[in-house]
Amino acid sequence: MDCLSKKNCGYNCPVDATLKLIGGKYKSLILWRLTGRTLRFSELKALVVNATPKMLTQQLRELEADGLVERKVYAVIPPKVEYSLSKTGMTLKPILEAMYVWGEDYLRAKGLTVNCGMKTSPREAEKNIRRKNES
Repeated sequence: MDCLSKKNCGYNCPVDATLKLIGGKYKSLILWRLTGRTLRFSELKALVVNATPKMLTQQLRELEADGLVERKVYAVIPPKVEYSLSKTGMTLKPILEAMYVWGEDYLRAKGLTVNCGMKTSPREAEKNIRRKNES
């Protein structure tokens, strides 16, 4: 049992808690892709291209167990399963947007081009435009 599931574990660091929840190999990408929409497993697999089906399944199960992702199973054949952010998962949006902006700035400072297909939200895109115009 990990420290986040215990009430009194002696060490409660907010940054550590956040990283434990979203720090898996593909967790942040999965959360980003689910922001504002519901996706099926095959759609997520197409968007998180480097994740094997086994790894994607594992990461989704952990996110669901941590209450960040909701999994809806439809009683149809073939099986249909959809994933979306829970209410708690939706509260991560500003953190994910900040990570995108920071990473974009870091890559540009290193002379690299963002080419992962991820886009910032309209709100963040406006901030980026204002920030670039002020420079």
